[in-house]
Amino acid sequence: MAKGYSGVSLPFPTLAKEALQDRQLRANLARATTTIRNKRAKVVAEVSDWEALRQAGHDIKMESLANLSAHLEKFESEFATAGGVVHWARNSQEACEIVAGIALANQITQVVKVKSLTTDEINLNEYLQARGIEAKETDLAELIVQLADEHPSHILVPAIHKNRDQIRDLFLEKISEAPKDLSNSPRELAMTARAHLRNRFLSARMAVSGANFAIAESGTLCVVESEGNGRMCLTLPEILVTVVGIEKILPKWNDLEVFLQLLPRSSTGERMNPYTSFWTGAGDGPSQRHVILLDNGRIQTLADENGREALACIRCSACMNVCPVYERTGGHSYNSVYPGPIGAIITPQLLGPGQAKTLPFASTLCGACYDVCPVKINIPKILVHLRAKENAANAPLSEKLAMQAAAFALRPRGLKILAVVIEKSAPILTSKIFTKISKYLPVAKKWSAFRDIPKVRLNKKSKT
Repeated sequence: MAKGYSGVSLPFPTLAKEALQDRQLRANLARATTTIRNKRAKVVAEVSDWEALRQAGHDIKMESLANLSAHLEKFESEFATAGGVVHWARNSQEACEIVAGIALANQITQVVKVKSLTTDEINLNEYLQARGIEAKETDLAELIVQLADEHPSHILVPAIHKNRDQIRDLFLEKISEAPKDLSNSPRELAMTARAHLRNRFLSARMAVSGANFAIAESGTLCVVESEGNGRMCLTLPEILVTVVGIEKILPKWNDLEVFLQLLPRSSTGERMNPYTSFWTGAGDGPSQRHVILLDNGRIQTLADENGREALACIRCSACMNVCPVYERTGGHSYNSVYPGPIGAIITPQLLGPGQAKTLPFASTLCGACYDVCPVKINIPKILVHLRAKENAANAPLSEKLAMQAAAFALRPRGLKILAVVIEKSAPILTSKIFTKISKYLPVAKKWSAFRDIPKVRLNKKSKT
């Protein structure tokens, strides 16, 4: 059973400090993120109107969020008219209960799963296992993570923290079909997973998926993937249950023209996804098709006019691959299904006040995430907004007073006074004794614990 996400475990600074000690982890992350960055940059450079596409993606998502209620009602009507069943879930508990209820009503004890961040978000696998239902991941990377009894560390590449040698050793230990002379070649590893999963695909009576997009106009769901395991899950079983965050709604079918160009280039560095699947209600394949429209904190995020832009995310992971913090600490440090820059702004909002409060500070605010986001989410701006909210609610009095003093000092009159103070106190502030003392002062210790106080060079007035 993979470990779930509680939202109340160790904070990011503690987990990140531990991760920084793992040299193999840092090497794995640096190699993988560099490769993905380079692939993305190459295919993006081929598109002459890339910036116009980004703006179009942003505009479509923001319009969809502005009229979310109407689009959801339209989707429900169209999907139901086509023979599908629509469920609504306010939180993870309700969503998990619906999935388990469908399985138990049909005497199903095993389900296969398409890679889905939303089902990870609600800890569906753990819930189903507690009800006697085994959920088998079929995406290669998700399978690796599940076999290792871990949770994903990357939105696109869940097992990015492992190298091929580690995966080979894991397969030899956990997969009975693995040949004893299994090498670390990608082909052999993929074929071993294929042999392990083949009977699961053919015997499964129920599959669970997420969706990349839900089209309101036609009641259509869309999944894009690279391995073909998703296509197997979406077509072979008798029952298909799809769990979709309500923010995945797009108003019109034609909107896919924009997103099916933005998503593959920004995520896998491909011009298009090898497998793009669409379905509307019931039809060929599964005789029962259910969709669960999930809130789970999205409505409260939508209510924040300064933070709601995070809901425009299309889960490409481009922001993670350029983030210097993520590259050094890995995804597990965020203790969330959504790590990296996007996780730092979406996780605290989905969980609510007081939860994951250190994540908005897990950033250098360098802005690289904003530059690569295919839908132009201003991640640094939202980070600053969430930091301000957290500081206003929970910052100690000493820190609030220090910030008020800084605000005054940075005004024109305050700058003049500050310049005089710095000139008079520079010898003291830069002394070795004060440097040591500063590590214990209430406000200064957080800054000086990881930085040296810079030496101040004063301009001496020349005598005339």
